[in-house]
Amino acid sequence: MDWSSLGGILLALAGILIGQALEGGKFSSLIQPAAFMIVLFGTIGAVLLQTRPVFFIQGIRLLQWVVFPPQDDREKLARRITSWSQIARKDGILLLENHMYSEQDPFVKTALRLVIDGTPPEKIRDICNVDINRYEAAQRNAVKIWEAAGGYAPTIGILGAVLGLIHVMENLSDPGKLGSGIAIAFVATIYGVGFANLLFLPIANKLKALVQLQTTRREMVVEGVVGIANGENHKIIEERLNAYLR
Repeated sequence: MDWSSLGGILLALAGILIGQALEGGKFSSLIQPAAFMIVLFGTIGAVLLQTRPVFFIQGIRLLQWVVFPPQDDREKLARRITSWSQIARKDGILLLENHMYSEQDPFVKTALRLVIDGTPPEKIRDICNVDINRYEAAQRNAVKIWEAAGGYAPTIGILGAVLGLIHVMENLSDPGKLGSGIAIAFVATIYGVGFANLLFLPIANKLKALVQLQTTRREMVVEGVVGIANGENHKIIEERLNAYLR
């Protein structure tokens, strides 16, 4: 679990609420269901309009990475690849088949299968790079829903503020309704800016970094298996893989 993400969200919320209290404001004044619905559902609708459903669903699934990011096993994987290169040079590439079956990552399995089948090194690189490019493009398109939400939310918040002011103007003759309309107007803006800068944009940036890390991991695998296919010394492969760990 990534405690820094949870801590960051809690710290941001605590700062806002404590600041509100120090200014003499009440927590209840920030609770406006109408403003919340305008900003939240308006933002979701705008994002859905610009995004293919498959990427929207994948973007929602990636949200778990913020708190439960994929394990960074590059060091362990680099050691395994180095050991595979030693086995391949000493005992033959075919003995890597047992190691292939023990791998859980489908991408690593595919790369090893290509080596075991005697695929030319450059062909291995081409095939794996196509898979990497497809993976990265799909993941980045999924992450873009959070960037888009961060862009739309403040504007939707302003829209909520205008709707609140319209409500105020329609009820100038009834002072009892003026307070709720003004509250919706201002709180909608707070929700829009707050959601964008405290949630949506930070989530997008974190997910982009994690997607880049996963892409780098796959690139490291390609360099390793191509080195094995070329029959390179395990020391050379090890040095090349270490470059991906810095």
